[in-house]
Amino acid sequence: MKSIYLDNAATSFPKPESVYRAVDFCQRNLGGNPGRGSSREALKAGSLLLDAREALAALFNIQDSAQIAFCSNVTEALNIGLKGILKPGDHVITTSMEHNAVARPLFRMSQEGVEWTAVNCEPDGSLDPEELRRAIKPQTRMICVLHASNLTGTVMPVKAIGQIARENGILFMLDTAQTAGVLRIDVEEFKIDLLAFTGHKGLLGPQGTGGIYLRPGIDIKPLKEGGTGSFSEYLEHPDFMPDHLESGTLNTPGIAGLLAGINFIREIGMKNIRKHEQELTQLLIDGLKEIPGISLYGPDDINKRTAVLAFNIAGMDCGELSMTLDYEYGVITRSGLHCAPLAHATLGTIHNGACRFSPGFFNTKEEIEAVVKAVHKLARRN
Repeated sequence: MKSIYLDNAATSFPKPESVYRAVDFCQRNLGGNPGRGSSREALKAGSLLLDAREALAALFNIQDSAQIAFCSNVTEALNIGLKGILKPGDHVITTSMEHNAVARPLFRMSQEGVEWTAVNCEPDGSLDPEELRRAIKPQTRMICVLHASNLTGTVMPVKAIGQIARENGILFMLDTAQTAGVLRIDVEEFKIDLLAFTGHKGLLGPQGTGGIYLRPGIDIKPLKEGGTGSFSEYLEHPDFMPDHLESGTLNTPGIAGLLAGINFIREIGMKNIRKHEQELTQLLIDGLKEIPGISLYGPDDINKRTAVLAFNIAGMDCGELSMTLDYEYGVITRSGLHCAPLAHATLGTIHNGACRFSPGFFNTKEEIEAVVKAVHKLARRN
């Protein structure tokens, strides 16, 4: 039985063949540690990192690629942004759709003196940006929101949010875990001060890659300190980017794969990737909504969501549904609370969770049709 992989919101799979080749080539041929020494191998590794930074800068319209620091994933990037800037007495605003990568750090920080307001979203996950404006206080330091939900795919009005933040002198941090490589992101147009991204989803790179962009002039405390290969004679940690936020040896093979993923996106065209994923998602929605007992979550308008669709079958546990789809039909999904309890509470599914389909660029219409038939059989059985 051939598997149908529909869990791209967790990790995109498969990767482009060029990504596999890039990681393998780096592992076999680049023995140097970037920024450590002046050997030819170290310089080659450093050049690869520079190429990756430049590719990311072009993708996000970042003027200075040195303002991008590589991390292990978007969770680390978000922790750097939140913990490096917010102090006791500061106020931060998020939405009620945030992932635990934002919610858990802020929960701990709220116990240590940081005030946190999670503005309520609509039951489909959508947000009125004016609700954020109304939540602003004199001590508001940051607005931190996700670009799109990992549960419903709901796309947030980030341009309007960025404008509100800039008008009020508030830092705007955007979590692009679900959108980098899929939706257009422009740090200048959207007035983004901090941008957190991961490499293993829409950017089609390996796990263990990601990073953070920091607008020049922002004072931030690093999450970790240590070896950077620069100014090693001083015990004081460097205060310039990217070294300020990059301590220790980076995942060079992973970043080589990330660069290959970005180049693949450039070659295919982000608009073409988005169009294909939208078509697959629309097929899913059209097919599933005809099945009795099905509950679908998220916006009705395909242009207001990414390729993510959460659903339930009445009377059937979502975990059982996901496992049956896997073991009987070879359909790989994700069930439960998706590390997003705030979002499930917003949708009203906090007590039962949901099953999630998230098609990607390498899925086909034939696969989606087979998935709809499988769900139809399960619904009738139930």
